[in-house]
Amino acid sequence: MPRFHVPGPLTPDADLALPPGAARHVQVLRLQPGAQITLFNGEGGECLATVTAMGRSDVRVRLGEHQAIEREPLRPVRLATGVMASDRMDWLVEKATELGAAAITPVLTERCALRLSGERAQKKRAHWQAVATAACEQSGRNRLLDVREQLTFQELLNTAGSAGGTRWLLSLDAAAPRLHTLAAALAPDEPVTLLSGPEGGLSPAEEAAARASGFAPVHLGPRVLRAETAPLAALAVLLTSG
Repeated sequence: MPRFHVPGPLTPDADLALPPGAARHVQVLRLQPGAQITLFNGEGGECLATVTAMGRSDVRVRLGEHQAIEREPLRPVRLATGVMASDRMDWLVEKATELGAAAITPVLTERCALRLSGERAQKKRAHWQAVATAACEQSGRNRLLDVREQLTFQELLNTAGSAGGTRWLLSLDAAAPRLHTLAAALAPDEPVTLLSGPEGGLSPAEEAAARASGFAPVHLGPRVLRAETAPLAALAVLLTSG
C-alpha cells in the first residue's frame, strides 16, 4: 500500500487535502476515489486513509483510526559523518534511513570534497531531509531520520558529549577493537554516536582530537571501505537486532 509523509496532526475521520508532493504522487500512481493509502506524520504511528476526491492538482482523503505502529530499533544511533560528494551523501542518507539511524550530522572536516556554507548549506540540508523522508515512506518507518545542521569538526567535538551514550570513531587503526565485538556487549537500548570521515578519512590530527574528546576507536576489519560504505556497515552491526 502506498505510504506518504504528511506533516501535522492526523485526526481520525478528518477530511484532509494532501500536500502537493503527496498529491502528485497519488496522481502519478493513478489512484482513484476509494483507494486506500497509509499516512504518517513522522512523530510515531500511522493511519489508513481513503481517497475521496481527485482534482487536477489536489487530492482529498478521509483519515481512518490512528495505529500506534513503530518500526524503530531499540538502540538510537546518531551518525556524524564528513560531508561527501553529493551523490554519495544522498546514498548514505537514504540507506542510513532504511537501516534505522536516528539522526545524521554532516561535519566539515579537513578532507571534505564538498564544502557548503550559508544558504547553500541550508538548501542541501533540506534536500537530504527530503531524501530521508522518501526513504521512510519506502521502508515503513513512522519516525523521520533527523538531518541535523552542518557542524565544523570542532563544533562536533564540543557538543558530542551532551548527547550521552557511547561514542565510537570508525578508524583504520588495526589495533583498535573490532566493532562487532564491542557492539555485542552493549545494552540493547544503549545510544551510540558514530563518527566517520569523508573520502580520504579523517586526518591524523582530527582522529587524535576525536580520541582525546572521548570517541573510542573501533575497527571494521581488514578491508578498506569507501566513506559511504563504512558507516552503513557499522549501522548494520549496531541495528540488526532492532
